[in-house]
Amino acid sequence: MKDRFLNNSLRECLAHSPAVVLLGARQVGKTTLAKAVSQDMNAIYLDLESPEDVLKISDARAYFSAHSDKLIILDEVQRQPDLFMTLRGVIDSNREKGRRTGQFLLLGSASMDLMRQSSESLAGRIKHLEMSGFNMFEVLEDEQNQLWLRGGFPESFLAESDHWAMDWLEDLIRTYLERDIPQMGFRYPADRLRRLWTMLAHLQGETVNTSKLAMNIDVDPKVVRHNIDLLVDLLLVRRLDPWYENAKKRLVKSPRYYVRDSGILHRLLGIHTYDDLLSHPVLGKSWEGFVIENILSILPKYAEAYFYRTAAGAELDLVLRFSSQDVWAIEIKHGLTPKLSKHFHQTCADVGASKKMVIYGGDDCFSLGKEVEVMSLKHGMHELQKKDDKNPELGLLK
Repeated sequence: MKDRFLNNSLRECLAHSPAVVLLGARQVGKTTLAKAVSQDMNAIYLDLESPEDVLKISDARAYFSAHSDKLIILDEVQRQPDLFMTLRGVIDSNREKGRRTGQFLLLGSASMDLMRQSSESLAGRIKHLEMSGFNMFEVLEDEQNQLWLRGGFPESFLAESDHWAMDWLEDLIRTYLERDIPQMGFRYPADRLRRLWTMLAHLQGETVNTSKLAMNIDVDPKVVRHNIDLLVDLLLVRRLDPWYENAKKRLVKSPRYYVRDSGILHRLLGIHTYDDLLSHPVLGKSWEGFVIENILSILPKYAEAYFYRTAAGAELDLVLRFSSQDVWAIEIKHGLTPKLSKHFHQTCADVGASKKMVIYGGDDCFSLGKEVEVMSLKHGMHELQKKDDKNPELGLLK
């Protein structure tokens, strides 16, 4: 098993909090990581998709109390949202008995807003970690293009060929559409939801006109918005919000959307090989999404991510704000000889950038003058990691 970037982060969170929720799309490796981390702990694993394990917690409070000395791992916890009401009471009861950390590890393949359908709050009792597929820190130097083409799902990335990787991704897409989403109570025709997902793939990294999409699949715009929100909640699509602080400019105020996993993006678009990708119109936007997902997979929790675009067309692909005085402006170019747009320096000034970076498809690092640094994706991630080497959300990678 490859070492995962969040390994140390998860251990530290369990050592400092009574409950930790590890979020991530299906099959990104949450269960494998949880079991690996818990090997040297007194732990119980329950799969809430298994009828036998669900039966064990028919009286959840009694079961949890009987095993209060163990770490209880609850997989696919979004299947049992009512458990959150019980967890609060059990955690508080255990705290009164002197146990304050390492009680529950919750694994979920949906956002917390979708999972926690009760009004009970676990504020102050739970830490959140989000797990992506493999990122650049978890693969070899010469595996970048394979990671970009196949995406970060371990089964896809580690497949014996591109053909089998895309075959596995097709099965994953169908499983989401035909089983997982209906089981969560959302009754949408699978073919219609796939068409919407594919349209978002064609619009990778763009703002979305929901009315136009609704016309193309013959539904109400409200249904399109709701379905996009669902794909976002399932951690399959990323919504990147626009920078909004410069009141003197007419800014684009609609979010951009990215299919989060580059492998799923390519499967939806019928891209099967690296050569196919290099000749496809989505090449630039695919690279942009790939870079953004890698960067955000190691971003400290306190940081905020945006894009910046004015009505006149001046833009920055990614703006990272760590504080009001510490803002990074990042331009993303796939080519080996990146050129800055004529508005780059002005847009950096608009957002008050303290650091200017260009992430490109090459391996070298060099300067373009005026404090602009050009670097590879992996080097850019190392620069980001230096922000706070002690922050547990950065994985403490050595």
